[in-house]
Amino acid sequence: MAPRTPAPSLPESHRSVPILKGSSLWRRLLTFSGPAFMISVGYMDPGNWATDLAGGAQYGYRLIWVILIANVMAIHFQVLSARLGLIQGKDLAQACRDHYPRPVVWALYLLNEVAIAACDLAEVLGSAIALNLLFHLPLLWGVILTAFDVMVFLALQSYGIRKLEAVVLALVATIGLCFALEMFLSRPPVMSVLGGFVPHALSGGALYIAIGIIGATIMPHNLFLHSALVQSRAVERTREGLREGAKFNLIDTLAALNTAFLVNAAILVLAASAFHMTGHINVGSLKEAHALLAPLLGSTVAPIAFAIALLAAGQSSTITGTLAGQIVMEGFIAVRLRPWLRRLMTRLLAIIPAVAVIFWMGESGVDTLLILSQVVLSLALPFAFVPLIHFTSDRRKMGEFATPVWGVIAGWISGGLLIALNFKLVFDTLSEGIRAGNPVTQWILAPLAAGLMPLLGWMILAPVLRKIPERLLAPLPTPAIPKFEIQTGHIYKRMAICLEASNLDEPLLAQVLPLAGAAGAEVVLIHVAESAPARFLGQGVLDEEARGDTDYLERIAERIRSAGLACRMRLGAGEPEHEIARIAKEEGVDLIIAGSHGHKILGDIFHGSTVAQLKHETTIPVLSIRTPKSKRPPARN
Repeated sequence: MAPRTPAPSLPESHRSVPILKGSSLWRRLLTFSGPAFMISVGYMDPGNWATDLAGGAQYGYRLIWVILIANVMAIHFQVLSARLGLIQGKDLAQACRDHYPRPVVWALYLLNEVAIAACDLAEVLGSAIALNLLFHLPLLWGVILTAFDVMVFLALQSYGIRKLEAVVLALVATIGLCFALEMFLSRPPVMSVLGGFVPHALSGGALYIAIGIIGATIMPHNLFLHSALVQSRAVERTREGLREGAKFNLIDTLAALNTAFLVNAAILVLAASAFHMTGHINVGSLKEAHALLAPLLGSTVAPIAFAIALLAAGQSSTITGTLAGQIVMEGFIAVRLRPWLRRLMTRLLAIIPAVAVIFWMGESGVDTLLILSQVVLSLALPFAFVPLIHFTSDRRKMGEFATPVWGVIAGWISGGLLIALNFKLVFDTLSEGIRAGNPVTQWILAPLAAGLMPLLGWMILAPVLRKIPERLLAPLPTPAIPKFEIQTGHIYKRMAICLEASNLDEPLLAQVLPLAGAAGAEVVLIHVAESAPARFLGQGVLDEEARGDTDYLERIAERIRSAGLACRMRLGAGEPEHEIARIAKEEGVDLIIAGSHGHKILGDIFHGSTVAQLKHETTIPVLSIRTPKSKRPPARN
């Protein structure tokens, strides 16, 4: 897909925060701080609480190290996301739109739109549960009430991105203070907590919960959001300015995500000290945990702090979720809606299924809905970090800021682990749903998962597959042009010469150009790209192969013109016989000339039956000239 010049990410905030020259180090650091803290709320949202609570209640402090590992992987991917937005000046959705074929772009857009709705669903339910715990508001009314978050968010955004970051930071601080209070009230043994950082073998239920913790930690929408938010800083597009921006974004990411780690670890530690140590090992729901805190800790403040933190987590995650929805829509399909309409659409996609489930199944269906939302997020995650790893490791796009080899290896190790764990979580959940006869699982989620597997495999291997048919990195040498005399009055006024983009072109030109010169004919050079992208995209192809072929044809055409013949060039894409016939007709040529050898990978394109097919495709005379066989480098096509 040809690159476009897209509108900037979040145009209302793009480069709106100035970087003051000559300011102190701390002032510049504070200027860059903010985007990662908005991202961090996605790592402590209500969707993560259930796995942390279950892990602490069932296994005490033993799984703290799992949260730490998940946080390290999250930091790695968020740093890559911030670097992509800073260096390329594109968010991840825009980069995907410029890189992948249109059908893939639409598939990724729809998948991420559903994933954002699933993520927002967890925020809606978390906020509704918090309102129920604090004010005894029925869940159905709490879900409907969250629709008004959109209006509040719009009011906040009108004051600028820095004000919005300040509000999110205040909500994050509220969550942190609430759990600091919980730690004070629960008084966990320090040595036991420190012992939880020591990795050890996992099996059975502990392994399953560890999979849930890692699988639910990294949210796909955060990778899109971070690459857009960093562009709100007016960084100088110089080497020094970009290096400074990359450094401060790294510091911002480390500070924010380590804060998220402390919150997640605090949830697990609270569950371990309050539930596991008192024998309540089967606590799994938020409402059950809230109900047990007061009698077990001997304080009425503990459940209130728990509910306030849950409400703050839900509200802060709402802000980032609606922003991510805007980025995904504008980035993938270049459709910009009015901000209030875009946020309302995101929220309604979450509220409608929540209201329907609560209405038909009652509050007992909430847990099932939360599980299904996590399955959708697990399915979508690889389709965010796979292109992120590819794009940030490409030196043609990132220059000196490309991910080093060790970073690429670390990314694929983390990515491979996440894919394996997420797919196991998805497989187990879907298997259970199919056995239970759940229609949503049978007719929606299972077919979706089966259809996404081949697409993911293609996305992982696409860069490797693209390089297999390519030549060596060095461009093809320009063939020598023989001497010839130009005469007029012959019947062939325009000749098409079909080139192979191989070293067989030189002997072909040596035989053909004297004929063209003798006839005084205009030459039309034709080459057909047959790579997988070319066959898939047709005339819309603009990959490395096509660019190299265009340059090759231009160099030959320039030499022919300098020898005195008029020369044009045409690059086709797809099936050779169809493309040559089409181009020859469009150019109005009198004679098509092709060599009889070449394209060893796909067969001798212009030999035998292929020449016969070309003759059936066109009424223009076709001349096949046998070129000598010789060893040559693999053809690009």
